[in-house]
Amino acid sequence: MMKTSRRPYALLSLIPLLLFVASMATASGSLGFQGATGSVFTMTNSTSGNAVEAYSRSATGQLSYAGSFSTGGLGLAGLTGSNQGGLTLSQDGSWLFVVNAGSNTLSVFRVNQFPSISLTLTDVASSDGVTPISVTVFGNWVYVLNQGSDSVASNIAGFAVTGFGTLTPIRGSIQPLSQALPSPAQISFSPTGNVLIVTEKGTNTIDGYSVNFFGQASGPVLNPSNGDAPYGFAFDNRGQLIVSDAASDALSSYSVSPSGSVNVISGSISNGGQAAPCWVAVTPTLAFTTDAHVGNISSYAISPSGRLTLLQSVAASTGWSTKPDLDMAISQNSQFLYVYVAGGNEIQGYLIHSNGVLSLIQTVSGLTAGGDGLAAN
Repeated sequence: MMKTSRRPYALLSLIPLLLFVASMATASGSLGFQGATGSVFTMTNSTSGNAVEAYSRSATGQLSYAGSFSTGGLGLAGLTGSNQGGLTLSQDGSWLFVVNAGSNTLSVFRVNQFPSISLTLTDVASSDGVTPISVTVFGNWVYVLNQGSDSVASNIAGFAVTGFGTLTPIRGSIQPLSQALPSPAQISFSPTGNVLIVTEKGTNTIDGYSVNFFGQASGPVLNPSNGDAPYGFAFDNRGQLIVSDAASDALSSYSVSPSGSVNVISGSISNGGQAAPCWVAVTPTLAFTTDAHVGNISSYAISPSGRLTLLQSVAASTGWSTKPDLDMAISQNSQFLYVYVAGGNEIQGYLIHSNGVLSLIQTVSGLTAGGDGLAAN
């Protein structure tokens, strides 16, 4: 008997499925085609109940309000403008981590992308310290920077996050800073996850911690900052450290060793257009700073070796001279820069040009006064 091939029928049965997948990819960008979308998050930092404000991002950088989601913790008066990294996304965008500085806790949210952006609270855990102000994540390791208080010293503390979004303290991960209360600003993992960096704006010190295979941090290695008041920072994709010198009106770059020691590459490159550049955000080739006193955004080129060159002392101006820019975040595709502007209780979105110039796309108003932090993908 002659055998009949079923391959044509199998292929025909796949056509409707393939057409459906293609249409979904076109509509949502979930498969990385043109028109891919993302999200932006900030927090209210309300002392009566902290919450995350969520926005969906279109392919053209426009933000649409997606909702408010309680963190289960409390904000803290005075946090705004003192830190960078109060909330952060996991590398794949699946999890959002948020500090609750007023209740000494850390919140974890699952980020739901479909059918629209929403958050599901999965855990609220002690920060293992007092006044958490900054948080960072690498893989399933999460570290928080606790500012401390008059009676409790500053520290860092580490956690392992499960697939269900719950936090478990990493044994031996709690480590001190250079002194009891050095006025820290930010904590972040290096791109490879083997080093943690903390900036201390009160002591002109950059703390480096080595991180082992089990997620345990050791240190700190105390590195003198090249400029005064090291504040916000970011790593470029080669692992070079870009730090704002807030009291020197400049930006510095450093190489980072696995032990946590840093060496200056470019020292205090002046921006010429700001009074106290505090916050930093980077693309693979550009760095941006914003200012707590002048509503200007400056841009720098980052060379492959980490050297900085000022491109635009005023890449854009937010238009606010009172309580102006207070944090920044760049979309995962490096096309858009978002700035939290405290003066107007708003988020401004910009298109990033290769020469470091920024073009305003949109202003989203109506944010809660006293809010803090930005995270984007």
